[in-house]
Amino acid sequence: MRSKRSIHVVGAHAEGEVGRVIVGGVLPPPGDTLLEQRAWLAADDWLRRFLIREPRGGVFTHYNLVVPAKNPQAQAGFIIMEPTDYPPMSGSNSICVATVLLETGMLEMREPETRLTLETPGGLVEILAQCSEGRCERVTTTNVPCYAHALDLKVDVEGIGTVTFDIAYGGAFFALVDAASHGLEIKPERARDLVVVGERIKDAIRSEHNVVHPVHDEIRDVTFVTWLGLVETAGGIKTGRNATVISPGKIDRSPCGTGSSAWISAMAARGELGVGDTFLSRSIIGTEFRMRIERAAEIGDGSGIVPSISGRAWITGEHIYHLDPSDPFPEGYSLADTWHRVV
Repeated sequence: MRSKRSIHVVGAHAEGEVGRVIVGGVLPPPGDTLLEQRAWLAADDWLRRFLIREPRGGVFTHYNLVVPAKNPQAQAGFIIMEPTDYPPMSGSNSICVATVLLETGMLEMREPETRLTLETPGGLVEILAQCSEGRCERVTTTNVPCYAHALDLKVDVEGIGTVTFDIAYGGAFFALVDAASHGLEIKPERARDLVVVGERIKDAIRSEHNVVHPVHDEIRDVTFVTWLGLVETAGGIKTGRNATVISPGKIDRSPCGTGSSAWISAMAARGELGVGDTFLSRSIIGTEFRMRIERAAEIGDGSGIVPSISGRAWITGEHIYHLDPSDPFPEGYSLADTWHRVV
């Protein structure tokens, strides 16, 4: 087989969201930090386009490049690539990466529990994997510090009207919007409507609000809109459904660990949740992340929380992607029929 490149990937999903893990064929990018490596990958952007765009990928895929950790406290690092972006941190992807590293033997698995630290561009995350008979049955990720940036903001969106929203950081910046207020339900059959309206709202918010992380100024701008459902309480535990819109136009199949972290950060800022409280976050397809506020945190001159995200991941297969020298689409392609817009 003729091939200019061969890239080895282990496929996985966490509670429905695809998070593929690159384990071979790619050298670590230049940079003294994972943020610098992330910036180099984004500027070049070949690897993301090659794997995520068709014919090798699709708008539903995310990829994680495993790299040596820069921080000596961590056993490995990973850089997240999504259809249009490089998020600093991702809950579902962290669960996929931890599962792949342990189940393939890249890191040693210990039963019944394996503890490790992974490094992301957004910071260190602690991993607790519950393991049995060679597999990860559940992974709990202690996220980077998260906080509510601003509550009860408003923006006028043409054709939609005035939208009330919160901005919170959960590993990226999220705009949190109540779905029912806009006549939307978080159901699979409404996924396209959630995407179309969510992308329009995000564009309007980004045009009016410049958001910068108080510690890492490389992390900025609202990246996602998360639609929020009704919060109910059962057995003393609050539960709610959400749907995070990932550009250029798809709904996170999982409950979105970073989006859920942003959500409970806003709830904590309103006094609705406190340290030690659990929140069950459910996805559009009914899967669940168990969220917990582990402790309070200081972020720059402000305050926030450190949440944990607990869920399950499953390996779906192994893939070796090739680039034939004669392939007329070396960086792939996207079509608006499935991508919402061409990117």
